[in-house]
Amino acid sequence: MAHTEHRTMRRVLRREIAGTIGLLTDEHDFVAMRRYRTFTFDDHATYLQQVEALLRALAAQGSHTTVALFDPEEYAEFCADSGLEPDAPSSRTRFTAELAATGAAVPYEGQPLDELVPDLVDEAVRQATWQYATTVLAHLGVCASCGEDIGHAAFAHASRLLTRILDTASPGHRHLVCSVSAQPETLVAVLHSDEDPDGTNRIDETEALEFTTVLALGIATHAAGGLVMRTTAPDGTDRVYGWRLRGERLEPLTAGEVFDAYCTDVESGDLVAPESGVDYSTPPDLGDDPPMTGHPR
Repeated sequence: MAHTEHRTMRRVLRREIAGTIGLLTDEHDFVAMRRYRTFTFDDHATYLQQVEALLRALAAQGSHTTVALFDPEEYAEFCADSGLEPDAPSSRTRFTAELAATGAAVPYEGQPLDELVPDLVDEAVRQATWQYATTVLAHLGVCASCGEDIGHAAFAHASRLLTRILDTASPGHRHLVCSVSAQPETLVAVLHSDEDPDGTNRIDETEALEFTTVLALGIATHAAGGLVMRTTAPDGTDRVYGWRLRGERLEPLTAGEVFDAYCTDVESGDLVAPESGVDYSTPPDLGDDPPMTGHPR
């Protein structure tokens, strides 16, 4: 009787344990891991099928599982820094545990892998974008004329601009995209905002931090960039407008410029048919914003 109770309690406790699975999302990373003898999979498609089956089984048992992006290069560096043998399951387990705390990860909620993988890759890109922008801002130093930290001043200025944009936006749901030219590729951040009946803006704090950081990077480095917002009103009407980043300022785009930006394929440059019921327009006036107290170089 006591033995049965102990087993029952262990099953209950097992449901309380949150787990993480490190996932090799693409063929290139999968091939890189095959150099390890203890990594026994030899086909990426079969590997993904087995991972998905495991996720479903864990979910059926009531377990909460997070899926993390497993990068073979980062894994090799982790093993070298930690003095671990890379060709060992225990080392992969320790690295995966590290990913749960610091890496890109998304919760498994029953979605198929062909939906989960893009979300996981997007999360990794978001995290890398924020880390890159934060690092650049942190190393810009101080203004030669006023002695203020340039990165901090740019972030504060970007925060004021974002607040003003949301305060002057049309009611409803807002979808904002900020892009800033950088090397080796353009940085992009996305922010969603909803307005409560009392006029309060509801935003995801993590998205807001990432968005503000990317905008601040463009301000601090005087990089080419822009910001586009799409609002969906309670009556279902969509409005699209935007700004061009000019140093510390956001310069309104004309309705024609917004139309061209939205109706041009980014990769091919071909025209795309405009959406019906969408108003491409100039943005509301943000008013005069005081210059940064610290000046970008």
